[in-house]
Amino acid sequence: MFELILWTLAGTLLASLLAIVPALHIYNVAGFILLASGTLAAWMNPEQMAFLFLGLITGYAMLNTISSIFLSVPDDSTVFIVLPGQKYLLQRRGYEAVVLTGIGGLGGLAVLALLAPVASRILPPIREILRPHMAWILWTVIAYMLLSEWPKGTDRAPAGWKRWWDGWRSLTAGLATFLLSGLLGFVMMYRSLVPTEVAYQNLLPAFVGLFAVPWVIQNLMARVELPPQHIARTVDAPFSAIFQGTAAGVLGGMFAAFFPVITGGIGGFLAGHATAQRDERAFVISQGASKVVYYVGGFLLFFVPGLHLTRGGMAWMVSTQYSTYTPDRYYWATAAVLAAGVLAFFLSLGLTRLAIALTARVSYRLISFVTLAILLVVVFTMTGWGGLAVCAVATGIGLIPVLWGSRRMNAMGVLLLPIALNMAGVGDVVAGWLGLL
Repeated sequence: MFELILWTLAGTLLASLLAIVPALHIYNVAGFILLASGTLAAWMNPEQMAFLFLGLITGYAMLNTISSIFLSVPDDSTVFIVLPGQKYLLQRRGYEAVVLTGIGGLGGLAVLALLAPVASRILPPIREILRPHMAWILWTVIAYMLLSEWPKGTDRAPAGWKRWWDGWRSLTAGLATFLLSGLLGFVMMYRSLVPTEVAYQNLLPAFVGLFAVPWVIQNLMARVELPPQHIARTVDAPFSAIFQGTAAGVLGGMFAAFFPVITGGIGGFLAGHATAQRDERAFVISQGASKVVYYVGGFLLFFVPGLHLTRGGMAWMVSTQYSTYTPDRYYWATAAVLAAGVLAFFLSLGLTRLAIALTARVSYRLISFVTLAILLVVVFTMTGWGGLAVCAVATGIGLIPVLWGSRRMNAMGVLLLPIALNMAGVGDVVAGWLGLL
């Protein structure tokens, strides 16, 4: 079992090299390892691969904050960190933002460890109770997302249609983003342009276009120049902020890990509203806890005896090669992610210093150009010309919130709308209306 923990730590070290590469999601790396599992069988059995993946997902969840804050290439789970994170960055406190997010991640892992003794007794009954209600719960989440996009007028426009448009511009943009991304999701689900031999990368170009490319374009248009960053020895976070942020993040992350389609970003958003968060430090901590519990907790659910739940891409990939039903494997998996989380936290301190040194010596505009080039190369290498076409369309949709001031979370309609309609039993009907069948 100690050998399996070493495999987990090896996965964390590998994730530390990959997490700072823009747009390279750890699921893509795991997919390539899975494809090569036959070749690697002489060096790594399925159980060792499962624990390697535990290290990959833990390291990625803890470390991808660095690229999200310093390079502004968020994914669906870090999109909320970037706005306060960039505010910290422009205040010369980017290092502190990464540390606060890491503290939230460690808090989330601690809660997952505390849940380990009772998880196998309480989670299976909860799953059976909620199973018949998944569809309407998902529609409730969608409704709350859209209804909470309140008009954001300035009250300076002249009376009449101009004032109406001033107030409803962001709301209209949010609805348009959700519907257009949902339409793109239907196309990706029924008539994807991504080649079938790389179908496991189907959503990569859409997510890169919706979340990462618009942010880099915004940085280029705004000509952002970073001030010198201060490496603090302490963080401005009292225990009350850490406790509130961790509690809210764990609540959102567990909700996202347990329910299909709900991501860590959406879970953190709901938890933040439920706990009435107003402290910016608690918010950053909560997002760190939410994404770690979402990624790592979702994978740990695969190890819970009697639950038989596969949530997230990592669990689905591992389930094709390995299955576990014994409590001892679950406890060892929990111990492994705790060790991996602590290692990843300390690695994040060094990697953040490297990111600060890079941004101090190289123009942020040049970094943004290189980041955009890497994004496009990753998409083309993994999904070809069809993926680039999807990425271009998704970028147009992702720019709507940037230009009109609505929530970027509405771009999650790419998953929420088609899957919610399928759960309601009308997905094929809508696809037929759209001429996709």
